Amino acid sequence: MRDTLEALDAGEITVAEAESRLSGYATTAAGRFDADRERRRGIPEAVLADGKTPTETATLATTALETTGRALVTRAEPAVAEAVRDSVAETAPEASVDHDPRTRTIVVHAAAFEPPSLDATVAVVTAGTSDAPVAGEAAVVAREVGASVDFLEDVGVANIDRLLDQVDRIRGADVVVVAAGREGALPTVVAGLVDAPVIALPVSTGYGVGGDGEAALYGAIQSCTVLTTVNVDAGFIAGAQAGLIARAVDGS
Repeated sequence: MRDTLEALDAGEITVAEAESRLSGYATTAAGRFDADRERRRGIPEAVLADGKTPTETATLATTALETTGRALVTRAEPAVAEAVRDSVAETAPEASVDHDPRTRTIVVHAAAFEPPSLDATVAVVTAGTSDAPVAGEAAVVAREVGASVDFLEDVGVANIDRLLDQVDRIRGADVVVVAAGREGALPTVVAGLVDAPVIALPVSTGYGVGGDGEAALYGAIQSCTVLTTVNVDAGFIAGAQAGLIARAVDGS
């Protein structure tokens, strides 16, 4: 504690960073940021932009950058990305800001930040191109945990040959996230072909009875092959869970 207070008194750290060291979180006008989550849980805290104003999201993102060296924002629309860029440019102009409009994620790294690196691979597999935004969110999160990510797109069971010619590649992964909408058959099929843990990620692509991800969710829950299922469109949760498994494989 004394070291932290002396660093604050000397101007070497900010009030937010001092608070995060002492309490594990930093208080802002937009809420409290859990700066200790990665040490405690093994995955970085993320700022969910849904339900927040662009200014609130930017405030939390810059606090994350200040206290942990990086920020991860999910469900970010262009206005949010612009606010985050402006805030980071003002407070930490040397930091990198990567906004992916398709996955609606923002990743900010301080210039001195050293990303974690795990000796483990996560395969992120999509049934169709429409599933890629949610699957991409999972991939971003798994990468931020430190795993290598192999992204395989459009291998749905409508033409199972598209899957079968990629099976060896999928089998090379330590954990597999499978994103599928409509009837959600792909996770069950993949889980019957590989010996790695499989995480089913139901996606709200589809229409009619069972659309919006319901059929995909129920199909995964009812799977006769062994897999784990997250909620509809829960890309962050799937990526985080895959990252935790990757950490266990790596021995971190």
